[in-house]
Amino acid sequence: MIKDETDVKMKYNRCGNSGLRLPAVSLGLWHSFGDTGNSDTQKELIRTAFDLGITAFDLANNYGPPYGVAEKNFGRIMKDFADYRDEILVSTKAGFDMWPGPYGNFGSRKYLTASLDQSLKRMGLDYVDIYYHHRPDPGTPLEETCEALDSLVRAGKALYIGVSNYNKEQTDAARKLFKKLHTPFAVGQNRYSLLDRKIERTGLISYAKETGLGLVTFSPLAQGLLSGKYLGGIPEDSRVATDGRYLKAADAENRLVREKVEKLVKVAADRGQTPAQTALAWVLRDSFTPAGSGSTEPGGIAGVIVGASVPSQLYENVAALENTAFSDEELRLLEWS
Repeated sequence: MIKDETDVKMKYNRCGNSGLRLPAVSLGLWHSFGDTGNSDTQKELIRTAFDLGITAFDLANNYGPPYGVAEKNFGRIMKDFADYRDEILVSTKAGFDMWPGPYGNFGSRKYLTASLDQSLKRMGLDYVDIYYHHRPDPGTPLEETCEALDSLVRAGKALYIGVSNYNKEQTDAARKLFKKLHTPFAVGQNRYSLLDRKIERTGLISYAKETGLGLVTFSPLAQGLLSGKYLGGIPEDSRVATDGRYLKAADAENRLVREKVEKLVKVAADRGQTPAQTALAWVLRDSFTPAGSGSTEPGGIAGVIVGASVPSQLYENVAALENTAFSDEELRLLEWS
């Protein structure tokens, strides 16, 4: 738990075998940055994040609502940070539905090129630091998708390339193509939390460590379920109550989920952390050396992406980095699957 906000310290990890260093905690603009959000709060979130050392901001072309508005709002705020652009890492993605017609989604050269041009215009930027393909496209040859992404790097519109929601086999196929093209393919982005350990079971984490690929994971708190705030019911100002697009009341009220979260609450209390901090620390448990120097082995999880609706959540999340080590007994108690 936070004793003094001035003591909160960010740590940075090498992203796989690349030269890119990522903050252990990045801010995602999936929620809270659409037209339903408060513009003053949005600006305060970006300022607080930057002050805390959260130098990476993660977007996608369709974040909102409506689509594109999160990038537009971020671009408005970025005008205040123009002098700090070289200290900030901006990532965006394309792959899901964005505009009507046959060229508005998935992974064709036309869509990926047009989407990045639109994203840069909305954000008022000349380039993004990481451009992700947001999901695999079964209807487009992977060679076309990878060559399109490579061409955008060569055009100076992106510095690094990433893939999101790719499984191990899809990631391996893309990595091999990028290697032939000499594309700076640095990172994969996938969902990972105590409630969703799929990338462990399917071997993606092990693959990343073996090949030197960096992984950035999202939804580490399972849309807020792992914060423990739903154990006493559904708060009126919660995501379930105000935005039911992704998290439903049935998810928060699920008996098995509640039992798991109750175990997390007990472990967190013994560690002197909030449930959210322990859940984040668990995801990052292999990211740092035992001495806590912030260095990592090449490959594997380099950081997590968190969302926030108020700045205090960012302080709480970054404070989780004070203790990311777990005893064997703690890991056993959190071994749910």
